[in-house]
Amino acid sequence: MEPLLRRLAASLTLKLVVLIGLFVALPIVLYGQFESADSQMRNLVTRAIQDRSALIAEALAPVLRDTDPAAPMNMNRELEKYASSGTVLKLMYQPPAARSASRFFLVGSAPPLAPEAVSAELEELSQRGLLQRLSEACTWNASDEMRYRRADGTVELLTSIIPIRARGNCWILTTTHVASDFLNTSIGRPYWETREVRIAAAIYLGGALLAVLVALGMRLSLRRFRNVADEIALGRAADATFVERNTVPELAGVARDFDRLVHELRRVSREIRQSAEDNAHSFKTPLAAVQSALRPVHRAVPEQDQRARRALEIVDSSLARLLGLVNAAQRHDMGTADMIDAPRVPTELAPLVEEAARHVQEIVAVREIGLVLRLDRGIAVRTAAGMIEAALQAVLENAISFSPGGTTVTVSLHASADTVELTVEDEGPGIDDEKIDRVFERYFSSRPDDGIGSDRSVEHSGLGLWIVRRNVEALGGQVKVANRPAGGLSVRMVLPRFVVH
Repeated sequence: MEPLLRRLAASLTLKLVVLIGLFVALPIVLYGQFESADSQMRNLVTRAIQDRSALIAEALAPVLRDTDPAAPMNMNRELEKYASSGTVLKLMYQPPAARSASRFFLVGSAPPLAPEAVSAELEELSQRGLLQRLSEACTWNASDEMRYRRADGTVELLTSIIPIRARGNCWILTTTHVASDFLNTSIGRPYWETREVRIAAAIYLGGALLAVLVALGMRLSLRRFRNVADEIALGRAADATFVERNTVPELAGVARDFDRLVHELRRVSREIRQSAEDNAHSFKTPLAAVQSALRPVHRAVPEQDQRARRALEIVDSSLARLLGLVNAAQRHDMGTADMIDAPRVPTELAPLVEEAARHVQEIVAVREIGLVLRLDRGIAVRTAAGMIEAALQAVLENAISFSPGGTTVTVSLHASADTVELTVEDEGPGIDDEKIDRVFERYFSSRPDDGIGSDRSVEHSGLGLWIVRRNVEALGGQVKVANRPAGGLSVRMVLPRFVVH
């Protein structure tokens, strides 16, 4: 559990998901807070406007008490005293005889209306249902308000309707305010349509776009690094460098360090090859000299001298074992160098398996062991020369050496969309469950001294399955070992499949 938590804490993907979540949640939370504050501001502004309209009505009441409705009236000058930018004041009068018909007379306005526009204004008020509201206000002596939209689309709202009683007559003061003149609130429109919200949204989207561009730039740069690493792994390091592919100045130092590392790895690979050749030559030369020197000794020793003959056989066997160990060490070092710096080319596996089967045909025939191949064609992987062959040869020889006569070794090759499975199964004794997890350890061997699997004719170093895992993992794959339910051992190698697009 703790390693999982550590991996999650170090995961860039998880941190990016959290950052995206915060990035998405932040505007939602802030929008709610700002909208709430704007709602409070709207209520305050609306209350202030209503109070102002009531004060204007109180100021007009004394004037209206001294006004004779029967005489010609022009209240424009009085209304202009209280008019302000964005506010339209209208003073309406309803004669007592006209209450049943909801008729009103426009006796003043600020800003003033031309005489020819009065009829049109009254008609518009009637169509909106405002005259009916005015009549109700006179009847109940109660203030009212309404909101409506002009014909040209401009929103007028908070048309306050305030009745004024003077000399038994009903006067109505209407104050209409245009939404655009309400300070910086969202009165008359959704909050998201306000100028501040749109500016904030534009800044937010700009920041989000910049963050996406930065993330994409980093992703593309890392992808270029990965492509270079793939080309180096495929043995094309000479014409693939991190510095040449990098486009981000901040990654220039990292690119140089990677190129330096690749250069050092290639140098180490060359030194390993050279050392393997030198060591093999240094050991093989004296061993060959000893073998040559022993030939006259063989001829000189009498046939009846069994003790001397036995000693010569031990020397010859030891020399052969030494030569085998020298060759094995050279192959091991060359394989190590190939894993560091060797071209990985698309290679079809079926022919390699068939070739490996031909190499062991004589052995299985002598030991009366059956060899069955179940191979799908057209399956390829990227591999360096000899890596798959060495792994398959080690697994096959291991399976054959542990197989009793009359049993069968089965080699299967199948593929899915992305992977290739190469499986070798035998019908031998298998491996103790306590030891099966150690079979890939270096120098580990579960081979018995006698019986099936002893194979004293061959020098076993305990490196076979270790080399198998090393080669398979170097190619980006995995190797697994399991005891078969029916008896025997199953070695399954899973490799990335090469598909031509």
